[in-house]
Amino acid sequence: MSGHSKFANIKHKKEKNDAAKGKIFTRLGREIAVAVKEGGADPANNSKLKDIIAKAKSNNMPNDTIERSIKKAAGDANNVNYEFVSYEGYGPSGTAIIVEALTDNKNRTAANVRNAFTKGNGNVGTQGCVSFMFDTKGQIIIDKEECKQDADELMMIALDAGADDFNEEEDSFEVLTSEDAFSAVREALEAAGIPMIEAEVTMIPQTYVTLTDDNDIKMIQRTLDLLDEDDDVQNVYHNWDMPEEGE
Repeated sequence: MSGHSKFANIKHKKEKNDAAKGKIFTRLGREIAVAVKEGGADPANNSKLKDIIAKAKSNNMPNDTIERSIKKAAGDANNVNYEFVSYEGYGPSGTAIIVEALTDNKNRTAANVRNAFTKGNGNVGTQGCVSFMFDTKGQIIIDKEECKQDADELMMIALDAGADDFNEEEDSFEVLTSEDAFSAVREALEAAGIPMIEAEVTMIPQTYVTLTDDNDIKMIQRTLDLLDEDDDVQNVYHNWDMPEEGE
């Protein structure tokens, strides 16, 4: 583990996102729509939808907004035409970046993603050019202050449910799972009343790149900001070892 606190980064991300909740909810709404189209509107019979609902709740999406999104998606199932697309490329100093999007216009999305890379002095590569540097994992982050269980008890609940790894940091606990075991572990923690501030399948870099040049840092931040502003973009993964606030 690096010495960096994942919770500090997530807290910063959440505070930043508070100013753009509508955008986050739009993205979650698209994920809900696709999940409903693929597996139906009943989360009890649609594990993907159940996981997205948990993700929506961790992003403070109100229950009635979630329910409206599900009902709307169920009514418009035949009109949901979002396609999943992904892009891989390089930022400054060979940093690796993966972009996942849900779009109804692949040409628009591709142009916007390419523009974000170009403006940050990077470039889009071929499929597979950087994804081998990442592992697909379920990641669950728990705020220590909100958790009643101690580290040993929490670790046993997670490992018994099928988690692969458990890490303790200064202000948070991290549970890592395989992609297949993620739902079962998340549900076990939920059943134990453990509050999760982040719970999703993500891509975790095998190694991190530290940027020391101020211009490189400015350029990769520009790329990430442009991607964050794009409504089509759902997730961005990178191996830049971002400095914590105040460093």
